[in-house]
Amino acid sequence: MVRRVAVIGAGAGGLASVKCCLDEGLEPTCFERSEDIGGLWRYTDSRDGGRVSVYRSVITNTSKEMSCFSDFPCPEDFPSFLPHSLLLEYFRMYAQHFDLLRHIRFKTTALSVRKCPDFATSGQWEVVTETNGIQESHIFDAVMVCTGHYQEPYLPLASFPGIDTCFKGQYLHSREYKDVEAFRGKRVLVVGIGNTGGDLSVELSRVAAKVFLSARSNTWVFSRVSDHGFPLDMVRTTRFNHFLDWLLPSALMKRIKFWKCNSWFNHVNYGLLPFCLLSGTVVLKPNVKEFTESSAVFEDGTTEENIDVVLFATGYIFSFPFLEDSVRSLFDDNRSLYKRIFPPQLEKPTLAIIGLVQLTGSVMVGAEMQARWVTGIFAGWNKLPPTSRMIADVLKKKPPVKRENLKMSFISYTDEIASCAGVKPSVLRLLLTDPRLALAVFFGPCTPYQYRLVGRGKWSGAREAILTQWHRTLKPLRTRPSPPPARPELPP
Repeated sequence: MVRRVAVIGAGAGGLASVKCCLDEGLEPTCFERSEDIGGLWRYTDSRDGGRVSVYRSVITNTSKEMSCFSDFPCPEDFPSFLPHSLLLEYFRMYAQHFDLLRHIRFKTTALSVRKCPDFATSGQWEVVTETNGIQESHIFDAVMVCTGHYQEPYLPLASFPGIDTCFKGQYLHSREYKDVEAFRGKRVLVVGIGNTGGDLSVELSRVAAKVFLSARSNTWVFSRVSDHGFPLDMVRTTRFNHFLDWLLPSALMKRIKFWKCNSWFNHVNYGLLPFCLLSGTVVLKPNVKEFTESSAVFEDGTTEENIDVVLFATGYIFSFPFLEDSVRSLFDDNRSLYKRIFPPQLEKPTLAIIGLVQLTGSVMVGAEMQARWVTGIFAGWNKLPPTSRMIADVLKKKPPVKRENLKMSFISYTDEIASCAGVKPSVLRLLLTDPRLALAVFFGPCTPYQYRLVGRGKWSGAREAILTQWHRTLKPLRTRPSPPPARPELPP
């Protein structure tokens, strides 16, 4: 019987895991190597210590209603897209409301997580931690690893000949980027066209002499804001749209999405960042072929001279150096994990990797759903299938060719885990019992509150949260009374 659970990391996934453990009557102890909660969302100017944090100007890519914890809505006066300071404030409110801080040991690093000698029967783990230079050994019945995706910078220097042998300028990973001041007046080459590469190119274009953005492949660019000023994810991520994706031919859906994307601006003409490209402050370039002492040569044969700084926005790789080799070797990436959570070959299902999943929506919501299912298994309410079935499921879903940054459908994945946990809502049942709510669940945004309507962890405030989600979205915009519509003057 699992009782004592080690939670490694006090970011969003760690906080949710501690709370879910408490909901199931378990005894969590969270080890956080820094002095505060928040994980990478706790901004710091420091570049030392190996800790990853967001840069100064970052805001969330997903809106507050689509990113919040499922039984704790964001305050209505918070903007739809949160800067890191407000998101951290929200985490503090969540931790205080559910009394989570007393279960967290700060400035404590997990040095090693090893199977106990009798693991095959007990499923227990020996966790060695260090606090202020003093090491301590603990025995836990289960471990939840909540260190997330953003651990080790991925810096593929071997793919860029000359960068570390010929190039005389500076090169760095986006992890080291904090603000624009160090780039003022310089010619900067940004490598990578993901969210970070696009955001940093725009930000740097305001102070740099010139910004070049190198992309090895094509991409689609979405604004955070949809038609009529609503958050894009609230408009797009609905069960109705998800049903259309399943119902209609994929070729037709691709054409519809192609038309919708180009309704904002023509990607063929502009490729990316239309205003910056029109003004010439950002120049889009193909993949880099090689570097010389002061220039970058691109695959189309063009060359840009006098490059001062190369900023690699090439993402991260995950690593769990504290896990013993025999366990770490069981999964080469998250696609080797059952439901992206459990190493299926373990004799006992007492190790869970939380938040190591890339979704088309908020990873925080996915991580909380994972934690709810995992703690239900630890508490004995849910069970995993036999090892053979888990391995077969992993092999079935693992693509034959590894593709980078392949995101999973937010609704598909979250519904899958919710079904395993017994908390997925039934639209048809709601239609019979609560038609108004059913329509909001099916046609409205698939907000996290939907997963608190039924099953274990059911929240009495879920219905109200769903029916008032648009009010909370629009509330921060209504900062002054709107004048009444003008009445036409009557003739004398």
